[in-house]
Amino acid sequence: MSDNTIFLREIERGDLPTINAWRADKALVSLLGGAFRYVGAEIDNKWFDSYLGSRAGNVRLAVCLASTQEVVGVTYLLGIDWVNRCAEFSIQIGAQTARGRGIGEAATRQTLEHAFGDLNLNRISLTVLASNARAIALYEKVGFRAEGLLRQAAFKGGRYLDVIPMAILADDRR
Repeated sequence: MSDNTIFLREIERGDLPTINAWRADKALVSLLGGAFRYVGAEIDNKWFDSYLGSRAGNVRLAVCLASTQEVVGVTYLLGIDWVNRCAEFSIQIGAQTARGRGIGEAATRQTLEHAFGDLNLNRISLTVLASNARAIALYEKVGFRAEGLLRQAAFKGGRYLDVIPMAILADDRR
């Protein structure tokens, strides 16, 4: 898949119902680091308002199909540290029809290009469940490197899971 199959744009309030539906997908949330929680429209609106007030330190992007403009996922650069030139990355391909098609890789590459090229960041980090082999393979493919192991750092599905911190530097891009 070429990177021009998708495009990124800042999330908008109109995207919230789609994002909220993904948050209600227990199978999807089980792949992510946080605990599953029911989130209503009012909370999503407050979350979005909070984002608007913190845009200087956060970038929240919708992943859209170029052919239809449909929002199929999101990528985030969070906690941007403008002194040390670093941020935390996260991605969620919420639309089931968009998974396994290379969209996550394209979105990750485009987000990293924005981080390193446009924002002049130097280091992007993330954490991933050690059991999420597909995500780890994607992150390694684009240049992220594991930086250790956080033993039993996440509690999901009634058990503790290991978490792998990973990072990529501007010079590491593939």
